[in-house]
Amino acid sequence: MTKIKNIKIKKQARHKRIRAKIKGAENRPRISVFKSNKYIYAQLIDDKNGKTLIAISGDKGLKSAYEVGKSLAKKAAAKGVSEVVFDRGGYKFHGAVLELAKGAREGGLKF
Repeated sequence: MTKIKNIKIKKQARHKRIRAKIKGAENRPRISVFKSNKYIYAQLIDDKNGKTLIAISGDKGLKSAYEVGKSLAKKAAAKGVSEVVFDRGGYKFHGAVLELAKGAREGGLKF
């Protein structure tokens, strides 16, 4: 197995392990994180009803993951959401994922 394929398999295993434990509800939705090589994306998801409440990405003029987190928190507050569960999507909790979480916390979300 090549190194890149092995990394992908490990990420998928982490993601499955995390998703087995984390569920979002209408009063406490899940923040789902996705990273591409260029941008970071975040969504607030109600797993009980299968709906995405808010979606935001770094490609809309937001330069850093921190700004994406703050913007997500601002939109969540407008919808009346203050508590969430954080799904790091199989990524390690450092770098851009950590910055997004810091921005969301500073914006007023509790998790």
